[in-house]
Amino acid sequence: MSMTTAQTLDERLVAAATGALELFGIYLGERLGLYDALLQGPATVAELSGTAGIAPRYAQEWLEQQAVAGFLTVDDTAAAAGDRRYTLPEAHRGALADPVALDHVAPLARLVVGIGAALDEVVDAYRTGGGVPYAHYGATFRSGQGAINRPAFTSALVEEWLPALGGAAQRLATGGRLADIGCGLGWSTIAVAKSFPGADVVGIDADPGSIADAREAAEQAGVDVRFQCADASELADDGPFDVILILEALHDMAQPADVLVAARAALGPDGAVLVADEAVAPEFTVPGDVLERMMYGWSISHCLPAAMAEQPSAAIGTVIREGTIRELATAAGFGHTDVLDVDGGFFRLYALRP
Repeated sequence: MSMTTAQTLDERLVAAATGALELFGIYLGERLGLYDALLQGPATVAELSGTAGIAPRYAQEWLEQQAVAGFLTVDDTAAAAGDRRYTLPEAHRGALADPVALDHVAPLARLVVGIGAALDEVVDAYRTGGGVPYAHYGATFRSGQGAINRPAFTSALVEEWLPALGGAAQRLATGGRLADIGCGLGWSTIAVAKSFPGADVVGIDADPGSIADAREAAEQAGVDVRFQCADASELADDGPFDVILILEALHDMAQPADVLVAARAALGPDGAVLVADEAVAPEFTVPGDVLERMMYGWSISHCLPAAMAEQPSAAIGTVIREGTIRELATAAGFGHTDVLDVDGGFFRLYALRP
């Protein structure tokens, strides 16, 4: 290894550590309601302490750290610590404080914290060849996963993704039926039910905690939608459906082929399955870009161990490539697998049809 390469790697690892620590700062800001307090306007240490109900010394250190990181601005850096006023800039409100903004990425902090809490179990799984059940990553990870997808599932799903399916999705406006497999916290299911009030919409997930959260979110939203803690194999008894969603969930499933077989059986003759999964590279290449690096990071620490917790397991991991999706769809009996011409951000969108 050349000195230049070694120095570059050193710098990169220091930057990664700094980024991780800044994510912890974001986690504290979310968990303690500090960003919400700053949405009310600029604040001094004492004002933030009083509004958020935290100790003044911690308020000072957090505000200073956030300003040093460039997340907050400060009116007068030369003023005494207690006299400085800190502001959450308008340009940063979406990323840090607006749960439905398309640039809302603060929940990444919850994902990292949740993985950290389960990392010793991941170590054991590597040694034994076993896995780490999804529930063991805890409520923090679960809420982060739901929150990071909420912006796209709330807007892009109903405004762009579903319309790209054509007739199958159009039937939702006139009393059609939709099932959301692996619905998680239910933001996608709720968004569909709100946009298509005449449709029959059901969300299913095998995780009891997710279903409980989804039901609570639906009640708060005043939306009439069914959530069931169930396996996809039970879906056929409730069919046929015009549209079935599998959004950022297929790669996490221990038996994705069986899930697609169940979806195929529950689908109406002119229906479609909308799969949204990671927009990774077509094939394995090194070095990878930032997206590829991030997806492998999730895979080694969460997605693969969670899938390995159930045996037998396809053990796909986060990096599910287009070729794998096509193979699974063909094996499940789908005649057509199309990549939709829609910008899915982190996701590539597939339409599976009988």
